Amino acid sequence: MMSILGTIAVGFVVGLIARAIKPGNDKLGLIMTTLLGIAGAFLARYAGAAMGWYTPEQPAGWIASVVGAMVLLIFYSLAKGRSR
Repeated sequence: MMSILGTIAVGFVVGLIARAIKPGNDKLGLIMTTLLGIAGAFLARYAGAAMGWYTPEQPAGWIASVVGAMVLLIFYSLAKGRSR
């Protein structure tokens, strides 16, 4: 149970950092920010393991997690912009 709560907390912080770094006005709520942060951390973990930067058991670093969240945030912004 604590690992799930820890993942959510880390995802929230990573999502906030990614939103603060990325330029532009993203109108996302706390839940979407947290989900993008969690997904970015998972993306960084699996991409890093596939490229040989991390072992599968090793968690991705904060910087890689923020970069992963920023990539997802950019894709989300592009997809949302095209739907309007």
